[in-house]
Amino acid sequence: MPHTYTVREIARQAGVSDATVDRVLHNRPGVRQNTAGQVRQAIKDLDAQRTQLELSGRRFMVDLVADAPDRFTAAVRHALEAVLPRLRPAVIRARFHLHEQWDGGECVAELDAIVKRGSHGVILKAPDLPEVCDAVERLEAAGIPVVTLVTDLPVSARVAYVGIDNRSAGATAAYLMTQWLGDIAGTVAVTVSNDFFRGEEEREMGFRSAIRSMDPQRQVLYLPGSDGLDRTVNALMSESLERHPEIAGVYSIGGGNNGIVDAFEAAGRPLQVFIGHDLFPENVALLRAGVMNALLHHDFRIDVDRCCRIIMGAHGALPEPDDGEVSKTDVITPFNIPAGY
Repeated sequence: MPHTYTVREIARQAGVSDATVDRVLHNRPGVRQNTAGQVRQAIKDLDAQRTQLELSGRRFMVDLVADAPDRFTAAVRHALEAVLPRLRPAVIRARFHLHEQWDGGECVAELDAIVKRGSHGVILKAPDLPEVCDAVERLEAAGIPVVTLVTDLPVSARVAYVGIDNRSAGATAAYLMTQWLGDIAGTVAVTVSNDFFRGEEEREMGFRSAIRSMDPQRQVLYLPGSDGLDRTVNALMSESLERHPEIAGVYSIGGGNNGIVDAFEAAGRPLQVFIGHDLFPENVALLRAGVMNALLHHDFRIDVDRCCRIIMGAHGALPEPDDGEVSKTDVITPFNIPAGY
């Protein structure tokens, strides 16, 4: 691949040795396919961050580690690459460790690898598991601050949480659901992408509590065991519709929304109210088509900008402490979709 970077720069970006990079660049044997892919991806990442490399100022290397469907990790990655040039005079480069259907052990291994290779900070989206919290403690002990994104690890050693107030978001979804369903009878289903994501749990709790207050006769059906992918969510919703044909509305916390729509169509059931999260392309398409009623959205660019500034502050590069303010949540309907989506 044509490039203008030194072997050392590529090795640092890829998290491998100089010798490994040299082998890949010269097409020599002895390198696993996955490792060669890391090197090639590192060059692409450096290209994407070329503007940052040309800036002068204090330099930081930040690792983004996320356990999430591709639609989420792509959005966060693009958001981070967009804000990096704005963080002048500091120069922040990013490494990406983005995985779908990751288990806790694999996440811990990635975090421990970061401890060994070094980093100025980690932006982390991971399930709230004891082993993950232990890994965060090891990062902090090594002088690597951790900022949790979208979903929190409240009893870990992380320095801050960045994201929306998830209980408030769930309550907002419940308010919209009760207003739009009105006198329409039926159960409301709630889907998540991971039973151990604290943020999703808090959204479900906020939703259930608000429904109980505003529409106490309305039943809420929680559907566990998903991964947020269309195929899995479709199977889960199809099975639920067989057992609960009275489902009238869905609050989709974790995604897989095309799978939900397909399940209702296959069952010949109307989906009266459909509320989800985030302006991902597939969600915007459903919103424009009138299939989804609303999306709860927050700007990932603002979130990752704040994550980077918190990490810089942890190293004394910024004087002001983080104020702990939660991200703003917007209710997006088919009539107020922001430009660019």
